[in-house]
Amino acid sequence: MMQHRIAIALQLVVFLVTGALTGAAGELAGGDAHTVNSRVPFVGCNSDGQTGPVAAPRGVAKLLPISAAEASVLAFYSTGGSSGVLAPRGWYCFGTYGSSGATLIVAPQPLKSDDLFAPNWRGNTGASVQLSFSSGETSGRFEVAKVIARVFPAHKSFVEGIIKDGVGSASDYPFGPYPNDKLIFKGARIVEFQTPPHSEGLGTTLSLQANAYPISGVAILQGEAPDLVMLRLRLPPEMNNLAASIIREVERENAGSLSHK
Repeated sequence: MMQHRIAIALQLVVFLVTGALTGAAGELAGGDAHTVNSRVPFVGCNSDGQTGPVAAPRGVAKLLPISAAEASVLAFYSTGGSSGVLAPRGWYCFGTYGSSGATLIVAPQPLKSDDLFAPNWRGNTGASVQLSFSSGETSGRFEVAKVIARVFPAHKSFVEGIIKDGVGSASDYPFGPYPNDKLIFKGARIVEFQTPPHSEGLGTTLSLQANAYPISGVAILQGEAPDLVMLRLRLPPEMNNLAASIIREVERENAGSLSHK
């Protein structure tokens, strides 16, 4: 069992280093035919987890289908390879990983591993951009099941299988959307969402706490397991116009997963 967990952790290091989130071009990859590609700087992020620290990678500027105005205030943060997320320039970043999955957090204040791994840490209370990957084949399947129960009814059998195995009770996986969440379904495997201020929802299910500002994002199922890619972001009000492009880039990078039904 220990060897299996170490193997999974090493696979997740490869995910961090090689960019396993990047999907083949698909129905979301085309974007607007009139969008001009612009270069954004690459920012490498340190990470830490089950098999120890991983140094921030070096990278080159990325050419992305966003406007020049957006590119002038955004950067591409990554723990390695082409995997990563757009976020405002000048912010700090850090990645965590383990047998359940991996998360990249970008925030305007410094991020310390001691804080992120502290047992009493409940998540960011301010602005943050967070990209997470949860494995449907390891302990990450519980996070996957909770999100499926909320917004992916076509995959209800995955949740029912976990409940049948006796891992928790049915009450741990309530079916149906959060009452206050606003949802935009893009198919059986992808949904954009917004969790309103002072509300619990998809935006607060991992490492963001509710406050006076909304949380936006997108949830995407990948592969046969299935695995879950999830973006959650809360920007300062003056930067809210950047949210759509940040979400769209995550969708574009993961569009290949949509070929699985």
